[in-house]
Amino acid sequence: MAKFRVPKVVKEFSDHFVKGGFSLYIVGGAVRDYYLGIKNSDYDFATDALPQEVQKLFRRVIPTGIKHGTVTVLFKGATFEVTTFRIDGTYEDLRRPSSITFVRSLEEDLKRRDFTINALAVEASCGKLIDQHEGLEDLERKIIRAIGEPLKRFNEDALRIMRG
Repeated sequence: MAKFRVPKVVKEFSDHFVKGGFSLYIVGGAVRDYYLGIKNSDYDFATDALPQEVQKLFRRVIPTGIKHGTVTVLFKGATFEVTTFRIDGTYEDLRRPSSITFVRSLEEDLKRRDFTINALAVEASCGKLIDQHEGLEDLERKIIRAIGEPLKRFNEDALRIMRG
């Protein structure tokens, strides 16, 4: 398995978090696509920094989904979505959690994701892959597998069936 090649702008972005005492991980489609050999420059990030802490690290921050821990950072011509590690409460509308709780653990955050192939994370500072749900193996075997109990995952967010 090849190490994830972190683009220069992402490394520079990550340096701000590291200097602030926070961790930053590339998550989602960019990681999955990288290991599938698909070019993707749409980077999403997960961090232990709270949204207000991210706002202190950068000058240009848009509170796009701050209620759910998400801000958009404009950095050196790039637009990066950054979400604080979290766990989700109950899903009352089959789409979004009615509440969320911020956590300091990437491992807890990855447990709430839909499929193993979407729960891959990469340390933005060095390119190290974090794969606690064997998502890379599922990618190689062309398997889409829910994290945890599939029925529970699909009842949380009905659109997950379509994404699978």
